[in-house]
Amino acid sequence: MYVIPGRARAHTHAHLYTRPQVIDVCKSSGSHYDDLVKYLLMVRKKVKEPKVDTELVYAYAKTNALGDLDTFIHGTHQANLQSVGDRLFDEGHYEAARVLFAFIPNWGRLASTLVRLHRFQEAVDAARKANNPKTWKEVCFACVEEGEFKLAQLCGLNIIVNADELDEVSEFYQRRGHFDALMGLMESGLGLERAHMGIFTELGMLYAKFKPEKLMEHLKLFAKRLNIPRLIRVCEEQQHWKELTFLYI
Repeated sequence: MYVIPGRARAHTHAHLYTRPQVIDVCKSSGSHYDDLVKYLLMVRKKVKEPKVDTELVYAYAKTNALGDLDTFIHGTHQANLQSVGDRLFDEGHYEAARVLFAFIPNWGRLASTLVRLHRFQEAVDAARKANNPKTWKEVCFACVEEGEFKLAQLCGLNIIVNADELDEVSEFYQRRGHFDALMGLMESGLGLERAHMGIFTELGMLYAKFKPEKLMEHLKLFAKRLNIPRLIRVCEEQQHWKELTFLYI
């Protein structure tokens, strides 16, 4: 017969099934999550409450019973999966959080979780489904930090089409010395349907600083799509006189 942990037993009485103190005591002990799972399963036979189901999901996660967790969430329940997923994420239980965010689904939080798990290809896939600048940037920057530049470029192309986001991406790469990867990103961005003046100008500025042999050709090919004053300033700083003359003509 199952016995409730010592401290929790003191709380059991005729209204046991509706007393949240039992759950709180089991949780506060820190080491009784296996007991809490058994207790909550017993409670579920008597009452149907969101708190009970929510705490059962959390207890499954804390005991690393991911198979039981997956089975439970695919059944009928009243658990607040988002709140549990957020708690698990904040506590560093990323694998359990991943299960919940994938089921909900919450693609942005799933992408964040997969980044923590270093599952970058899956994080990119989740970011594609979330499709918002915040998530794209988080995954992109994480990939850059890990040297996953091909995946970072997939993310980056979805960011730099927003002119307001371009400078942040460029600065992130440059602060870490990844100039070639950044130029590769911008070069790929030239062919995008939503390519804008900022991308053409940024690439020209990067050529002026890091690959001057490609600067003149770039200026000639895309003269009408460049922010000339910005490029003039950079060419003056880098002393590219021939290119500067071309820009002034």
